[in-house]
Order: sequence, then structure tokens, then C-alpha cells
Amino acid sequence: MTEETKQTVKAEKGTKTDKEQKVVAPTYYEAVGRRKSATARVRLYVTKQESMTIGGKEVTKGNFLINGRLSTEYFPSEIMKKMFMEPFRTTNTMNRFIVSVKIVGGGPHGQLEAFIHSASRALVKVDTEKFRPILKKRGFLTRDSRIRQRRQPNTGGKARRQKQSPKR
Repeated sequence: MTEETKQTVKAEKGTKTDKEQKVVAPTYYEAVGRRKSATARVRLYVTKQESMTIGGKEVTKGNFLINGRLSTEYFPSEIMKKMFMEPFRTTNTMNRFIVSVKIVGGGPHGQLEAFIHSASRALVKVDTEKFRPILKKRGFLTRDSRIRQRRQPNTGGKARRQKQSPKR
């Protein structure tokens, strides 16, 4: 396509005025974290507004939306609540962001640690020089690579099980 053809195509498609086309999307920092078979994608939204609608739910600053549910519903125990707030507590950014999380796979503990890993990575994108040494020292940026041991051939159906040998 030549330059003239591109300009005519744009002119035909764009029937709206400039004011209607400009929709300011909120800026966010995104990161992915993993643990065992769980994967978490975190978005830290930076807005001047106190609340925002994400996926049809109203979320305020300092709250977390995890898979369409609030964090208190998704991680109900007190220990889990303390653990998933830890990256924000160590960097002193408790009520600074609106957080949206998508977690897939694994169990509750693996998902929690995947969230901590991804939230720490996103915080490093916000301010590398300030947050990276703090989070690195706490071990939040290290990917825990331990996974389930795969089944070995000639075992009795599990990874470490031995076949029963006959007595005679």
C-alpha cells in the first residue's frame, strides 16, 4: 500500500471526531509470576481516582480483585491475608495501587506464592532502584522452581513407588 492509500483508508474508517476517539486508558504495570503449576498475572493500576471498575466490579485503592473476586473471599485465612500483602507492606505501598490479578492452575498455596512473585515483579517495574533491593533481600523475586516429580518408567504408577516383588 502506498502512503496515499493508507491515508484514504484511515479517513474512511475514522468517522468519529477527535474528542469521541480519545479515551484515556488507566496506566498500569503488569508482571507474571509462577510457582509449581500456578501462574499469576498482576496489574497495578496507577490512577488519581479512588475507585475504578474492573470486570464489572468496583475496586478501590488498596483492594485486590483476584479472578473476579475480592481478595478476602479468594484467600480467606488470616495467614494468607498477611502473606499476599507482604510485598506491598515491605515497599510501603499499601494503598497506592488498584490491583487486578488473574491466577490459573495449582492449589491455594502455589497460587498465593505465584501472586507474591508477580506482585513483586510489578513493583520492581514501578521503581527499580528503590524496590528491587528490598524485595530481593526478602526473596520475593526468586522463582521457586520446585515442581512435582514426574512418573518414572517401570514404577507402580507413581513417581517414587516401587513395584512389589514376588516372595518366591
